[in-house]
Order: sequence, then structure tokens, then C-alpha cells
Amino acid sequence: MARIAGVTLPNKRIEVALTYIFGIGQSLTSKILAEVGIDRNVRTNDLSEDQVNRLRETIEKNYRVEGELRREVSSNIKRLRDIGSWRGTRHAKRLPIHGRSKTNSRTVRGNVRRTMGSGRKTPAQKT
Repeated sequence: MARIAGVTLPNKRIEVALTYIFGIGQSLTSKILAEVGIDRNVRTNDLSEDQVNRLRETIEKNYRVEGELRREVSSNIKRLRDIGSWRGTRHAKRLPIHGRSKTNSRTVRGNVRRTMGSGRKTPAQKT
């Protein structure tokens, strides 16, 4: 089992397995594998110790991943909240930060579908 940046990689193609590391996506995976010189179709368990060490060294030296990246992202969000920006207040309320919140935030709002007149009762219903 290969362990890189504190993550045990599953026995899948190395191209897919590297995406289990927070901060590494598909495009970065292909770039890293080309840099290290490993075939992207090799399974994780078929890697030699030398190849795993080269991968680990390249990722930990050149890229911000896992804990360091999570800390950076959370500090950026905290900064936005502290200065009181729009994005910061949206983060604080756990609402969508960008885009159309009327329809796209249904899961955050509890899947509420509001239609005409759904917020009040008609006079016939009051009695």
C-alpha cells in the first residue's frame, strides 16, 4: 500500500488513486506522472518503492496538499468573514457563495419550494 501525504492510496490505476489526495485533481495527476515518469495505467500495488518515493517527494515538495491546503482555504474563508464581505457572510450563513440562490440553494434551505400564495393561508382556511 502506497501512502502519500498521509493518505493511503487505494489499489486502482495510479492516475485515479492520486485524486484521493485533497488538492490533486485529474489534470494535476497527469502532470505529476509525466514529471516523475510513471505510466498512468499502472496499478498502485504494482509500483516499486523507488517510484512511490519519487511520487511522494515530488508531491510534498512542489504542491500544497491535504492539511496545509485545508488550513489555507479555511484561513481565506475566515479572512472573508472577518472583513465582512458578501462572500464571507454567505459562508457564515452556509448559503451558496456565487450564483443563483433562489433555485440552487434548495438543499441548504431544506428543499423548500415556494409558489404563489404558499406562505399565507387563505380566508377559507383560517376558520
